[in-house]
Amino acid sequence: MNQKKENEFLTNYHLENYDRPSVAADIVAFTIKNKETDDYRKLSKKELSVLMIKRNEYPFKDYWALPGGFARKDETLEDTAIRELNEEAGVSDIALMQLQTFSDIRRDPRGWIISCAYLALAEEEQFHITAGSDAAAAEWFQIKYDLIQEKSEEIMQGKCKVKRFELQLMHSDIKLEANIDIKTYFTAKKQRTEYEITNIQGIAFDHAKIIGFAMEYLRENLNGSKLAFELLPKYFTLTDLQQVYEAILDEELLPANFRRKISDFVIETDEITKGAGHRPSKLFKRNIEQFN
Repeated sequence: MNQKKENEFLTNYHLENYDRPSVAADIVAFTIKNKETDDYRKLSKKELSVLMIKRNEYPFKDYWALPGGFARKDETLEDTAIRELNEEAGVSDIALMQLQTFSDIRRDPRGWIISCAYLALAEEEQFHITAGSDAAAAEWFQIKYDLIQEKSEEIMQGKCKVKRFELQLMHSDIKLEANIDIKTYFTAKKQRTEYEITNIQGIAFDHAKIIGFAMEYLRENLNGSKLAFELLPKYFTLTDLQQVYEAILDEELLPANFRRKISDFVIETDEITKGAGHRPSKLFKRNIEQFN
């Protein structure tokens, strides 16, 4: 490489001559919350929850959105996600996983804004929720994501499969909703998938789509991965682990089948549960070697 010519080119290169989008990072932060029962002898039910921020500024003032914000100069997108999550959830020591880049032209009414979405999974105790300066509130919302319709349509040179999901986010007396159509197109040469949002209520921007994408990723990659373990403490019962799977999948699992499938991913310890109000259970930990 001719370094002199390289330097001359860069000196005369003007980035402002080209259209450039603003770039943001949004974080889908999931945790597991325990729904207490009136009977102390019964195990509490586990519910999957997502962190939402009530916007205090336009656009979408008073709507609920995912935590996130614009990237600053000399900051990577992961740095942006970590900073925003620390400001609004009080957590910094957490693993982030890049999910997808969302770049629909009209996804933000302020202009051309691209968002890189990240997934964060952690115990509820790791989060210290506080609304940032541009937010009116920050709360955990129980999430329900149910398949309500499935159909197949013939298209030119192929077919299209459509799955319609109903997304519901609930906190106290607040209920946010959206329908998410996942359209997968099959042709002789390629396959592509699109997400379309309808009947949206109370959720800002395209964040219902981002949450739907995160739920699809979580469910499709749950088995054989460490995802569920990120939502548990270091030591846990097999029932705890099964309830996390059930909360994510939204279905009941047969204990014997479940324990057989996850046996290679856990290690039994010498510890047992204490003071739980019911029969003590053995505690396990993740088998780290299975995830290396």
